[in-house]
Parts: sequence; structure tokens; C-alpha cells
Amino acid sequence: MESSWLSIVPFLVVIPVAIYTKQVLPALFLGLLVGSYILEPSILGGIQAMFVYVVQALIDRNNIKIIVFLYAFSGLVGMIKMTGGIRGFVEKAAEKIQTRKQALILTYVSTIGTFAAPTFRFVTIAPIMRALLKKVKMTTAELGFVIETTATPIIVLIPVATAFVGYMVSIIQIATENQGIELDPYSLFIQSIPFNFFSIVMILLGAYLSFFHHSKKKSTAPMQIDEKKVEEEDDWHDCHPGVSKELPIKPLNLLFPLILVIGLTLFLTWWDGHVQGFDFFEAFIKADVLDAMVVALLITVLLSIGFYLLQRFKLSELIDGFIAGGNELMSVILLLSIVWGLSSITDDLGFSAFVTAHSGWIPQMFIAPLIFAFGAAVSYFIGSAWGTWGILMPLGISLALVGDVSLPLVIGAVFASGAFGAFASPLSDDTNTIAKILGLSVIDYAKYKLKPALIAAGITTGLYIVVTFIM
Repeated sequence: MESSWLSIVPFLVVIPVAIYTKQVLPALFLGLLVGSYILEPSILGGIQAMFVYVVQALIDRNNIKIIVFLYAFSGLVGMIKMTGGIRGFVEKAAEKIQTRKQALILTYVSTIGTFAAPTFRFVTIAPIMRALLKKVKMTTAELGFVIETTATPIIVLIPVATAFVGYMVSIIQIATENQGIELDPYSLFIQSIPFNFFSIVMILLGAYLSFFHHSKKKSTAPMQIDEKKVEEEDDWHDCHPGVSKELPIKPLNLLFPLILVIGLTLFLTWWDGHVQGFDFFEAFIKADVLDAMVVALLITVLLSIGFYLLQRFKLSELIDGFIAGGNELMSVILLLSIVWGLSSITDDLGFSAFVTAHSGWIPQMFIAPLIFAFGAAVSYFIGSAWGTWGILMPLGISLALVGDVSLPLVIGAVFASGAFGAFASPLSDDTNTIAKILGLSVIDYAKYKLKPALIAAGITTGLYIVVTFIM
């Protein structure tokens, strides 16, 4: 379709509405509705067009795979919780931690087994730390900061077996297909990982502040630990259902499925490339990674159910746990379906052609830093990394093609901008979950994190300018 200013109207609706309402889903839905009525300007035409676009997105083969992956992954986590895998890990780890240094080391090392999703990290690590507040001798705000720097910033850089991978690859796929680019979206994701500068800088900054930086003055923040209060406060088992006293203590019920899903994903990825005739390393690049991830996950779910049944857990309870876990991601699946529909509509309205025709004036070296800065602002005000990625990825890839800027660089900038909001925003799930588990004031805690987050964002912006200039 020809370039038309109408193609940007849905985005002009989505962004301010999301910022004003602090809700991503209604904003995206409104943008989808507006775009539908632009395409079909009649009373029933707009609604019918919206329905058709969403249905077409949902019946797409790769999109169905992503939905299955997200639901099954969350369902697996649900079974791990109900069989005592998380509580078992927390109890066993808490027994061995005696000092602040040991607690910090555990926080970083445990990432190896709990990188599935940020909430998964928080539920496994935060209760351990909460149980050891007297021993670690740090404020609860510092504690939350350390835990968060090992959550989303690390998880967005991991290319297998996380709740993020399927969504991130899907967002890239949507944007590249709309531009007519025939590149493997997973390969682009892999190539973009080194350019997610905010996440990398935040990890390094978090490690420095955790192990090497010691404040010269005692914190006066309301989150300062009061040892007497810690002794008198409610049992840490009450901080989250995943570590409830009612659950059994079975750390193997966490470790078995995680080791299995990671091992199977790597093996099946290699196998898919191997049967196509590629050598060892090239097999990982040429394989259909999404297929391998979904199959590995389904095998893991089935073997995990068998493993739990051997421990005399009831099949009905396992199914209930799986469904309860999977249903926690239904809002994300709904978000994805609307993003897919919105992307198709704006493409048919001529969004790519409009960006190509009207953005040539932006200097090449400023495209990546501007995308990051704009996306960081959006993600801070809406509190959603996933929402930010869905809104900005089509714009980022369009600008990259117009300005002849590296696609992996701009994709990395979009992902970095969402990571900023997930980490720094008082509206993000990360901030609210960790604050709830540790008993912090959400607003005070968000203010505490904002300074280091802005320092990391400033460094990140400079890095995008330098790297664009070099490339």
C-alpha cells in the first residue's frame, strides 16, 4: 500500500493512551480498533476487520507454536510450585547461607537454575534472602536491587528455555515480515543480544554495587533493616504461595524439569540442524529453534508428570497446577494476539512506506540511541517491557532500513528500552513483585532504583552513539 499518514494513527493512539492509563492491553486494543475502522470505515466493517486480523494472526503456524510454548512453560512452572520444587530449593539453600557474601554469591549462581522468568527468580531467591535478613546486614532496598539486577537484565540475554524467548522472536518476526525481509528471526535475536547494552550495563553495575561498593554513610531510607522488627515480623513462608508451609520440601522437583528442558532444547536444536547436514556449530544456527523449544518443553512436561506421579502426587492435582500456571500467561497470550493483529493492520495501511518516506532526515548515528531513549521513556510510564517491544519493534526495524543501520543493533536497542522500564518503573511487574515479597513500599523502592537505572541508561545511550559511528 502507498505511504499514508493514517498508518501512524494507531500508534499515536496506543502510546499516549498506554502512558495515561498505565495499561498496555486496553491501549493496544484501542489502537487495533482505530486501525480497523481506518481500513473499513463502516459501523460493522471495523469490528469485522479487527476480528479477521486477530483470527488470521492466531491461526498462523508459528504464532500457534509460540502460544503453546508460553502456556506450557507457565504450566510447567505451576506444577513445580505445587510439588514443592521452589520451596524445597529455598529451604535447602537457606540452611547453608551464613554471611552477606554467601548470600550474594548464591543470588548470582542461582541464576543458572532459575532464569526461566523474572517472577520465577523472585519467588526462589527473595524468600531465601528475606529469611536471612539478619545475617546479610544490608537494607531490604539493597537486597531487592541485587536480586533484580540478576532477573530481567540477565533473562532477556538468554536465548533458550525462558518465558521471554518465544515472545521476543515473535516480535522480530512480525516486524521483519511486514518489511518483506527474509531473515530468520531467531538468528536476528541471537545477533541482537550483544547490543542490548542496558541489560549488560545494569548487570555490571549491579555486580559492582553488590560486591565492591560500600556506602560511607548509613542509609536513612525507610527500607533500612530493623533487626528487632525482623525477629517479630511474619514468617517468610507467608511472602509468596510458592514457598508456603503447606507445600512439601522437594528441591529435585525444581531441578529435574529445568535441567531436562534446557538439555532437551539444546539437543533437539542441534539435532534439527544435524539432520539437515550442517556441522556442529552451524547446526545450532540453521535449526528451527522454535520447533525444538516447543518439542523439548512438551517432552519435559510429560516426563515431569511421570516423575511427580512416582512421588504419589495425584494426577488431578498436577493437571490443576498445570492449568493454573498456564492461565497466568493468558493475559500475555491475549496481548500477543492484539500485537499481531495491530502489526498486520498498520502494515496494510502503509506504515513501512510512511516511515521510509518521512524519516530520512534522522542522522544515522542517532537512530539507535533515539529508539532506546524513546522506548525507555515509554516503558517507564507504561511499566511493560513486552508492551514496549510490541509497540516499538516495527518502528525500530523500519527506521533501521531507512537509515541503513544494523538490524541487530536497533533490535537490541528496542529490547534494551523495554528492559529499562521493567527494571525501573514503579508500574512494572518486577518492581511490584519484589516489593511485595520483601515487604517494601513500591514507590520508595522504585525511587531508590531510579538513580542507578538512569546512570545505566546514560551509559547505554552513549554506547549506541559510539557503536553506530564505528559500524
